[in-house]
Amino acid sequence: MASALTRFREDLHDDMQDQVARLTREVSSLRKMVSRQGQAAYADARDGAGDLYDDLWERVQDAMPDIRRGARRARDTARDNPVVTAAVAVGVIGLLAVLLTRRS
Repeated sequence: MASALTRFREDLHDDMQDQVARLTREVSSLRKMVSRQGQAAYADARDGAGDLYDDLWERVQDAMPDIRRGARRARDTARDNPVVTAAVAVGVIGLLAVLLTRRS
């Protein structure tokens, strides 16, 4: 009787060791798969960000002549109307002060 019980216990122990080994291999395989998917997702995100940056850079370059023209117009208008420019500056500073004090 003791030998049958000992054999059963050894068989159960061996079976459990096999199951643990199989599960360890499966977990390792899953880790590798998740790692590959993470790397692929990172590469896709990096490529997408690079494409977005390139597109944005092209748009900024295309808009620069208009931006420069508008800045020159604003500068010329400010030179021609210094009183109005000072009043607008005071108004903007006042608005910023009100907004900053309301946040606190």
